[in-house]
Amino acid sequence: MNDHLKGLMITTLGVLFIVPDALFVRLIEAEALAIAFWRGLFAGLLVLAVVTWQMGRGAVGEVLRAGPPAWGYMVLYGISAPGFVLAVSLTSVANVVFILAAMPVFATIFSRIWLGEPIAPRMVWTMAGVFLGLGVILSGSKEQAGAHWSGDLVALMVAFFFAAALTCVRQVRARSMLPAVPVALIGGAVLILPFADVFGPFAQYWPLFLGHGLFIACASGLLVLGPRYLSSAEVALLLLLETTLAPLLVWAVMGEDPGRWTLVGGAIMVSALVISNMVALRRRRVRSGAGG
Repeated sequence: MNDHLKGLMITTLGVLFIVPDALFVRLIEAEALAIAFWRGLFAGLLVLAVVTWQMGRGAVGEVLRAGPPAWGYMVLYGISAPGFVLAVSLTSVANVVFILAAMPVFATIFSRIWLGEPIAPRMVWTMAGVFLGLGVILSGSKEQAGAHWSGDLVALMVAFFFAAALTCVRQVRARSMLPAVPVALIGGAVLILPFADVFGPFAQYWPLFLGHGLFIACASGLLVLGPRYLSSAEVALLLLLETTLAPLLVWAVMGEDPGRWTLVGGAIMVSALVISNMVALRRRRVRSGAGG
């Protein structure tokens, strides 16, 4: 198996593991912060066990000494992980996942500001399409049952923070950031502990808490490993699977209608991102062919 096919398989599997994330939040009838605590703690401990087994006990210490970009990634990811749970508890799942699809656009803006990378012309019209779709989703929230602007705002902040975290990773791309994942997840869980009754719902929901953590741990590990073998455009296209499948899964299991304005806005966003990344892939293949 060549590296490209390996990357496609690993990344696709990672995306499929993250699809039920919002469904777990809906199934567990507990305070959002309690769900976020157990999600982060169990996922973090499972990833830590794998990191220690594969990379040795000193792996976490090494990433802690990697400097400001690594610290920035851990802080920003540690904030965005519980932020996702909070967003899903406040608005519709479809709104959350479509808003999170804007992360590549925010990452492009951060790369321009922090890394000095130019913004390609295709990203200008991609941003226009994404922001148009976001506007439709946000304006339609007031008409949709289960959706609310407060949750939409939290989802937008999560997209912002996680895009910033990805930009931090690009500054230390020569180093594996897998050991940073459990630090971020467990650190986020520890910060939640003083503010929520995390033990009250544990007796009733512990199988779902454990399953939720297992899915997030698998997704986190696979989505750190797989993209190392793929272009950013291919990774972005595969991540859109989660954007499409997550609301459909919640709709099928919980009967949560995404709403027409969310579907319209989401379709605009996804179309812009798919076309943009297909253009990027085509240009990459043309350059590869010319170089060969």
